[in-house]
Amino acid sequence: MTGTVQVRQAADGLWIIGPEGAPTVLDEAAAIDVLVLEAAGGHLTWSLLAGQSLPAAVLDDVKLAQEWLWAVFGEQVALAVDAGETGELVAMPGMPELVTDAWRLGYAHWAARWWPASIIDGIAPLDERLLRAEIATLSAACELIVDGADEYIEAAEQHADELADIPGRAEDYALAAGPATTVPSGALVLARGSGGWDWHRCPPGLLDASERSVSWEVLRGAGITTVLVRVVAAARGDVPSHLHPHALVRTSSGTAVAELTLAGDMWAAEVPTPEGAESTVTVEVYVPGVGGPEPGSPEIRRRVRDLALSRLSRAADPADNPADTPLLAEIAAAESDSDF
Repeated sequence: MTGTVQVRQAADGLWIIGPEGAPTVLDEAAAIDVLVLEAAGGHLTWSLLAGQSLPAAVLDDVKLAQEWLWAVFGEQVALAVDAGETGELVAMPGMPELVTDAWRLGYAHWAARWWPASIIDGIAPLDERLLRAEIATLSAACELIVDGADEYIEAAEQHADELADIPGRAEDYALAAGPATTVPSGALVLARGSGGWDWHRCPPGLLDASERSVSWEVLRGAGITTVLVRVVAAARGDVPSHLHPHALVRTSSGTAVAELTLAGDMWAAEVPTPEGAESTVTVEVYVPGVGGPEPGSPEIRRRVRDLALSRLSRAADPADNPADTPLLAEIAAAESDSDF
């Protein structure tokens, strides 16, 4: 787990430690594969897709961070930061097992937000109760690093106890049995298409994460052009109105927005559009006020789905590798995969 890290100080007094090119919380926009862990006196980050085992750190309170800096990056790095020295150093963690637990804790937090559950792509959802319980356990193991670990563990356990029956197993997951909205009788279908949605723009557990979960049809009937938008739902159940997804339809003639409604296993809406919709149509699905767009993310989403499928495959037959031990929620998801 040793490696070369850059130790430098930003203009605003923050200290930055980590492998060359590693993501940090100072980046303008975080990619969806970045693991983030709040630590005493700063933040730790890892690139999941890059297989980064040694974290990058941004420190805003060096004195507080010295409690764990030696354990994560080694004595040489800790002494350099204490002395105000910068440069390229070799990180040799004083407690490698703690670094492994910290990665797993960061990954568990990531999975709670970004796990790409998809009935279409065969990626089983993670049980939130198991995930929260493991986050609490890993927080206790990382108490040297995690700021306010005791308070967080208590809050996580309380949250797990208060959770309603959240769909997490295959039998509770949306089955996408059929379209929630049918094409009106006599309407002419001018065009159709399908695609994905920007994961930054919706909260987790709302929509199927597949790149084929959004479908649309341009309809013409009674002199009116509309776009029928359907999105495969994730979990069943009541969704607060402020979390209902919206469809933004762009055409060569203008834009139109409509709130989607949940019927069965589909979110759907028929959106009136300007003339010319039959020529070029794009559909964006989002929840108002959630996140922001990240250009170029379809390829990253594909890689994240591939990684999730790989981890579920390994979870079904875990290898003896502590750094890559599946989460309990992943093992349960892999076991339920036969029913998914």
